[in-house]
Amino acid sequence: MNPPPARRRQSACGLRRRAVAVAAGALALGAPAPPALAAPPRADTVQQRLDALVAADGLPGALATVRGRDGRSRNYTAGVGEPATGAKVPADGQVRIGSNTKAFVAVVVLQLVAEGRIGLDAPVDSYLPGLVHGEGIDGRLITVRQLLQHTSGLADYTTFLDVSGPEQYFEPRELLDLALAHPPDFAPGTGWKYSNTGYLVAGLIVQKVTGRPLGEQITRRVIDRIGLRHTYFPAQGELMIRERHPHGYVLGEPGRPPLDITEMDPSWAWAAGAVVSTGADLNRFFAALIGGELLPPAQLAQMRTTVPAPYLGPGARYGLGLASRPLPCGGLFWGHGGSIPGYLTRGGVTEDGRAANIAVTAAPSAEVRQRVADAVDAALCR
Repeated sequence: MNPPPARRRQSACGLRRRAVAVAAGALALGAPAPPALAAPPRADTVQQRLDALVAADGLPGALATVRGRDGRSRNYTAGVGEPATGAKVPADGQVRIGSNTKAFVAVVVLQLVAEGRIGLDAPVDSYLPGLVHGEGIDGRLITVRQLLQHTSGLADYTTFLDVSGPEQYFEPRELLDLALAHPPDFAPGTGWKYSNTGYLVAGLIVQKVTGRPLGEQITRRVIDRIGLRHTYFPAQGELMIRERHPHGYVLGEPGRPPLDITEMDPSWAWAAGAVVSTGADLNRFFAALIGGELLPPAQLAQMRTTVPAPYLGPGARYGLGLASRPLPCGGLFWGHGGSIPGYLTRGGVTEDGRAANIAVTAAPSAEVRQRVADAVDAALCR
């Protein structure tokens, strides 16, 4: 999900600035760590889908990691990792995973709930007294659960975000002020609307309760705990992607080359979408989560208690930082997904261990995003 940009500038520099102000996206998913990687078979449906995204939809590159019914995990790539040089897309390369970050944040919050340090139905003011207030906004009436489930009504700060350049740093409180300057979309608990602001506040609560930076808590409580070797929360001022990665792009007018947006300060996305990861690590994360490795049963059950979220697709539902979507072959899959300038990720994990994560190296149109989601369905239904 990407809120519309507030203003469009026509120059390449302006396009780069505006691209950074796009929201940290919505729905993707993942599954178990693969035992070993095998080469994809010929005429594989996943490879065909990736090739079509590049050839027909004009995306620079695409990559996928899929765990099938046979328990084997396979990597796929299509297109180029850097059009200017013709470099290949690295198999299972790192990408910015956007709103998949929300699932990581929700896990940390629910771990703190299990430890008795946060109350899921406690008001925000219990942890951040007086902070979340404005016209029609009262932190005494918004609960932690509502922050995580997008039922708080808080306006999405990314709708109002303007960025002077990709290196610009934002403090979380600056971002929160953008949302608090606008009335809520609805009274707390009376509706559902995807809002990055809820996770901004959730991240601030984690820091207040633990006395430690959010990135450190995600690293210790999630990344290190289940051995995600290629996943990290960027440090302050960190613009580069650390390991092998395809470049991310903003697609320009037809006939014009794409604009490289790989290097940027993701502080504007923070708790809503700053994490960098790989397809295999995302599969491992969501499999560990659904498998009970990260949360006690009571908190995992809360996370999987969902409300309808039709904006995310037919039959989609949203829990606490975790979404479900039905599969055309029956059953459903769990995960989240993300969209951030330069990258879009979609994927999921099923109850029986199938997993797929697909990333493309641009944030495309709604129609192309749907084709990426369809490719995930095809991968999980093989």
